[in-house]
Amino acid sequence: QVQILESGGGSVEAGGSLRLSCAVSNGAWNSYRTYSLGWFRQPPGRERETVAAAETDGAAAYADSVKGRFTISRDNARERLYLQMDDLKPEDTATYYCAAAPAPPPTFLRLGNRIQGRGQGTLVTVSS
Repeated sequence: QVQILESGGGSVEAGGSLRLSCAVSNGAWNSYRTYSLGWFRQPPGRERETVAAAETDGAAAYADSVKGRFTISRDNARERLYLQMDDLKPEDTATYYCAAAPAPPPTFLRLGNRIQGRGQGTLVTVSS
């Protein structure tokens, strides 16, 4: 069974940075080579929202709310998906999850609250 493990969350002040990591276990990474891998988040008491997604070749797409501040990357050698988050804002506070979709990154983003993940997520808290 494929397991997804997100890590790297924490508490930071506004303007700070965090780097999230997503590991895909049981040799499933290669099965996602034609998929977009991405991140979505669920703020407390609000609907989940897609944040960023990337294809194997590095083509990526971002939600307008994070564009210019977040950078997504896929490390095929380490079988990891990353999300570098800079200039964090209190509204970025959420539990972040990674997910896969058999679609290009812009389509991944349009999934919005229909996106689903398998991991437990990692909590990011940004204080003002």
